[in-house]
Amino acid sequence: MFYQSASEGGEKILIVDDVEINRMVLEEIIRNMGCSPVLYESGEEALEAVGTVSPQLILTDISMPGMDGYELCRRLKKSEETKDIPIIFISAFDHPEDIVEGLSLGGEDYITKPFVPEVIEARVGVHLRLSAAKRELLEANRKLQVSVSEQLRQMEQEKRNILYALADIAAKNAGYREDYIERLKKNCRLLAQGMQLSPLFEDKISDTFIDTIELAVPLCDIGKIGIPTEILQKKDELTEEEAAIMQTHTRIGAKFLSDLYVNSDYNDFVGSAIEMIRHHHECWNGSGYPDGLAKEEIPLIAQIVSVMEQYCTLTEEEGCNREEALEIMRKDVGIKINPDIFEICCMISRQLC
Repeated sequence: MFYQSASEGGEKILIVDDVEINRMVLEEIIRNMGCSPVLYESGEEALEAVGTVSPQLILTDISMPGMDGYELCRRLKKSEETKDIPIIFISAFDHPEDIVEGLSLGGEDYITKPFVPEVIEARVGVHLRLSAAKRELLEANRKLQVSVSEQLRQMEQEKRNILYALADIAAKNAGYREDYIERLKKNCRLLAQGMQLSPLFEDKISDTFIDTIELAVPLCDIGKIGIPTEILQKKDELTEEEAAIMQTHTRIGAKFLSDLYVNSDYNDFVGSAIEMIRHHHECWNGSGYPDGLAKEEIPLIAQIVSVMEQYCTLTEEEGCNREEALEIMRKDVGIKINPDIFEICCMISRQLC
């Protein structure tokens, strides 16, 4: 049974003892410390009420009818909500094995009867201060983690901004129109969304995948930052040697991104971007570069970008309309393009920009 709560203010101290006179004595001592005692006469009542009372410390007798102090401590220490509440045992038992058992269960201290007010005040005061210091330390650690997480987030964003800036330079050096990358990004997202609705790809394309591809697409040709401008902007057909140099942009870009994140755990964005950069010129039949991957060996993100790059190039640089571009692309189905992806591309083509 709940008996009373002392005056408002001060730390709440939960007192559990089946003997009324003991509760009264302890109540007076705790009140004189400026704390708020909350009294219960059984372990069962205390266990039920502790979540509502939220005490800063518990004083409990050991020998009580029903649930004894040891069992009360055992249950409180098993709960995530109450495991950090300091527990001080108060008992007439002063055998070393009794003290050891109480401490082994997670109790912070053990005081033997008869009560000595000065001892109780000193012990309770020490553990209240230790508990308060622990809470302050945990809160400081929480704030530090938040601060570190925010700093890491800002660092990641700064890295990403650098990547986008370099990718923009590479696009300009390659002679892309200003809206080319924006069109490519939007179309890749639309194609990925269309594939998500297909039974063939629904288990491979999540909402996160779609967001990631939209973020990663602007980096697809970042490796061209390492290709001579005269090759990038050459109007005539490239020589065999020049073509070989041009093809290195996939390796350059993937290595650059890998080096930038060498001391980081790859997140979805970075890992997917590296796959896309390196493999978006692979072909379905294995005739592409740089690794000659074929069919399902080619990362899905790279397959999507490859299809949309061809579409955007045909509709922009070659001046084809939608139907003409798709007809030309159809010739590459099974050679450069995954047939299933092309069919979905045709289905959603009216949405493409």
